Amino acid sequence: MDELSTIQHNLFSTMRCVNIVDGCKGPQIYALNSETTASIYSMGEKLFQHLQDHLRSNSIISKSTRSYEPPPAQSPHLLAETLLSCGLPGSDHLEPQIEPCLKSIDFVETLAAAYRHVESCPPFEKSGAYLKQCAFFMGFPDPKMFRRSLRSARQHAVDVHTKVVLSSWLRFQRREDELIGTSSMDCCGRNIECPRANLVAGYNPEMAYASCMCSRPPMEDDEEYDVTMGNAEFSTSEEYDIHNDMSFCIGDEEVRCTRFKIAAWSRPFKAMLYGDFRESRREKINFSHNGVSVNAMKAAEIFSRTRRLAAFDPSTVLELLSFANRFCCVEMKSACDSYLATLVATLEDAMILIEYGLAETAYLLVAACLQVILRELPWSMQSPNVMRFFCSPEAREKLAAAGHSSFTLYYLLSHILMENDVRSNMTVMLLERLMECAEDPWQKQLAYHQLGVVMMEREEYKDAQHWFEAAVEAGHLYSLTGVARAKYKRGHKYSAFKLMNSLISDHPPAAAGWTYQERSVYCVGHEKMADLEAATSLDPTLLYPYKYRSVMMLEEGNIGAAISEINKIVGFMASSDCLELRAWFPIALEDYDAALRDIRAMLWLEPNYKIFHGRLHGDQLLEPHAQQWSQADCWMQLYERWSSVDDIGSLAVVHHMVEKDPGKSLLRFRQSLLLLRLNCQKTAMHCLRLARNYSDFEHERLVYEGWILYDTGHRDEALAKAEESISHSRLTSSRHSDLDTSASCVIQLLEEALRCPSDGLRKGQALNNLGIIYVDSEKLDKAADCYTNALNIKHTRAHQGLARVYHLKNQTKAAYDEMSKLIEKAQNNASAYEKRSEYCDRDMAKSDLNIATQLDPLRTYPYRYRAAVLMDDHKEAEAIAELTRAIAFKPDMQLLYLRAAFYDSMGDLASTVRDCEAVLCLEPEHNQALELRRMSQGQTNFRYSAAVRCNPSTVTLSQFTDQIRHLSCSELAVSLGRLIGRGGGGGEEAGKKKKPSSRLGVVI
Repeated sequence: MDELSTIQHNLFSTMRCVNIVDGCKGPQIYALNSETTASIYSMGEKLFQHLQDHLRSNSIISKSTRSYEPPPAQSPHLLAETLLSCGLPGSDHLEPQIEPCLKSIDFVETLAAAYRHVESCPPFEKSGAYLKQCAFFMGFPDPKMFRRSLRSARQHAVDVHTKVVLSSWLRFQRREDELIGTSSMDCCGRNIECPRANLVAGYNPEMAYASCMCSRPPMEDDEEYDVTMGNAEFSTSEEYDIHNDMSFCIGDEEVRCTRFKIAAWSRPFKAMLYGDFRESRREKINFSHNGVSVNAMKAAEIFSRTRRLAAFDPSTVLELLSFANRFCCVEMKSACDSYLATLVATLEDAMILIEYGLAETAYLLVAACLQVILRELPWSMQSPNVMRFFCSPEAREKLAAAGHSSFTLYYLLSHILMENDVRSNMTVMLLERLMECAEDPWQKQLAYHQLGVVMMEREEYKDAQHWFEAAVEAGHLYSLTGVARAKYKRGHKYSAFKLMNSLISDHPPAAAGWTYQERSVYCVGHEKMADLEAATSLDPTLLYPYKYRSVMMLEEGNIGAAISEINKIVGFMASSDCLELRAWFPIALEDYDAALRDIRAMLWLEPNYKIFHGRLHGDQLLEPHAQQWSQADCWMQLYERWSSVDDIGSLAVVHHMVEKDPGKSLLRFRQSLLLLRLNCQKTAMHCLRLARNYSDFEHERLVYEGWILYDTGHRDEALAKAEESISHSRLTSSRHSDLDTSASCVIQLLEEALRCPSDGLRKGQALNNLGIIYVDSEKLDKAADCYTNALNIKHTRAHQGLARVYHLKNQTKAAYDEMSKLIEKAQNNASAYEKRSEYCDRDMAKSDLNIATQLDPLRTYPYRYRAAVLMDDHKEAEAIAELTRAIAFKPDMQLLYLRAAFYDSMGDLASTVRDCEAVLCLEPEHNQALELRRMSQGQTNFRYSAAVRCNPSTVTLSQFTDQIRHLSCSELAVSLGRLIGRGGGGGEEAGKKKKPSSRLGVVI
């Protein structure tokens, strides 16, 4: 053992002198820089192997019954020091990630312009306008915005290709491929995603959400013709021979036909059979040298009589398709195309038939093949044949010839591949195809920018700079960050600084947080820290400033301050890289349980995430140093952390429990709740799908499917699933109890659930939900009993419900005290401070809301409250500034509408209209924003007409055009009438400033 310790000490001493990590970029913060030398990497390999041996020996020792000497006292410290030197990056190597999506300096104006585009474009172009919205919402924090725009794009799609691609994208967004027992061609019951409805061309947005043919009762089919390929069909049947007046001779066989029916196939056949050609005078025509088989000609003759193809095998129909394409038989080609499209069922079928479809430019057949391939995403992209097909420029040209090459198609494919493997050659080739399909300016911006991001990840900095510059030239200012970063990587640090400095100088009022963040990369000392503070002030959701400051504090030896700094971002926006970074800090303190907690939570957010240069799962590295809990211990730990509102700790315990029992659907469900609280909706939906897959009961599976549908915006379908589940079992309570409009029914369900055997966690949640229903039903005493019972089993969040009951009973002091108890138990909980502010005076409320904003800047109520207070104090500019500060990093619908109302009360009608349009881009059915926009436009029109009457010579055509661009047809008619002198008076009234209290009918 002494010899082993000496070897270990010597190896670790050697490693402490080597800085293995020379880079930190991308989604994982421990990536090796390309400049790392081979010798250093070799030492890293040795250390990696040594650590594995070390941990394996520790594991064996812990499980053995033999007695060994304890390890030397310095071993934990030695391991911590070694891990830090090999895993934690230096502050100089940290870099912010360049987002692979469209971003703008003024996002509100971008939203307003997107809404105007949708409103003003012709109906057949609305699908493209909504797709443009999708591009901007791709980087939006709330995925519901992207899904809504994507559904709208599909709703307004005209051609089959667009319907197929967008419908497949919607299915991919729900990730139904992860649901066991489902098929890629399953229909959801609505036209908007029905595989059959997608293959029907036409513009009918009103029917997009109607029930499709698949969900309707089957109708009796018309009697089919019984056609066979027997010789009697062609030669001996008296019924047909009486009309057959010609024959096609193919080899030694004849196919009897009717001349006028064959001539009706196409103009070439009509010219041959009734024109000046010799065949028009012959009864027998030699067709042996035209590449048509006897079976194909017989099938063509039968089709000329029956117009049916169902009796023929696919190979015959394929030959008929080629025949029809060669001789311009439009009706026959369309029939073959439609029939073959119905035969495509599997990925193998699709890859075979798509080649035939492209060769014969069969539009529907290619569409059906594409639909099968796309509805199998992302698994179909694991097929080398599929990837070779889509990445090939020749295949793109063939798709274009068949009408199936589009920006939308390659946008979907490149988006999926960039998520899975951003550095691969396939990703580059797909983006090149995307660039070739780009026509509109925004499409070119996106294609160029994403190519730049991929080249940056591949460390091809010269090419990255080229594509980023192309994106900037196309009008995408955010790509300047890529230009600057590429220059910095190529050794031009001062040039990169000047570029970002110029961008900030050119947009001082609206400079976004990411501009200061990027400039900080090229600064040092106090200037760097000042830029990082400015970035955090403008956009508290940016990760890089927190990470840099925390690593700096660690380098200065202040570990406590480093942990506090990284906790600021983890507290309201958990991300895998921040949790990984925070995990290294307890290692420095030799607190391996705390490190393992963060690593377990990190692995929930991104299951395939690896540390130690991407070579090792974190729990494999630290597991020997963690306590080993039984399942009962895990439940106790979960109960304790859940009661203290420790979501990260609860998530780590659930991870430990799932390792012991991976098929437990309840644990997956519990995990999804925690992830939703941490604003990790994508991972939460994945956990819900796993909960559904692992569920042993049909009614539970139906409930999980309903929750998935509800959380992805399919409310009606979710309600249908809930009703179906209730019909299976009335012992199931719903997380979304508001789906049922009958409060008594919900109460009955929850009471039945409480009578079932269950754990304290679920009983506490059920009691809390029951209390909410009682409060809504004005049964306050029963609600108080429910909340009290929930608190008795340590359901801490019930303090909030009990405080509400006290408030409704006019016991404000008791409500405040109840929330104070919650704050004591759940420290650093922004929601608790926000709720307590409702039960105290203005000054105390402002204090609580300021704390809430510090803990969670994404909560919008504090900004709205402070802005309303400032507006009441006639501090209009400060009120607008308060809302603008939050809108800059969270363009929330309520914030935007409140600012629009403030602008309206101040008489700033142009800003009012802009904010209303931004609201309508986020929620097109926002009636208050629609009304406020209409009224503001009317006032703008009225003022402008008055100005024209007073001094028409001062008004230019461009000014008039700017004023009327928002108006409807009726408003435009009124405007023109006033302009030429037919309007009424009222200019003086239009110029009056509205009082704040007269128009602020806004829910704060």
